[in-house]
Amino acid sequence: MEEVLKYIKDSRIIQIPRKWESKEKLFLYVATFFEEGKEYTEQEVNEILMDHYSDYAILRRYLVDFKFLERSVDGKLYKRLVGRTE
Repeated sequence: MEEVLKYIKDSRIIQIPRKWESKEKLFLYVATFFEEGKEYTEQEVNEILMDHYSDYAILRRYLVDFKFLERSVDGKLYKRLVGRTE
């Protein structure tokens, strides 16, 4: 967690790290903003992420790419994957 804190100031992400491992840790932290197994609309995901970073779309994409969030086939719903803690 300490490594993640250097990318956050006042609950907002100030920089997305370049290193893959650091990104993964940061996005694990971001994933904690969502309840495991709960479905969210894209708008709900965006609203949660806006509070933490201005480019919420890139955060959303990374969360899906790193498999912290799962996107429905039609792209309308997102769900935090259960048990994804690393």
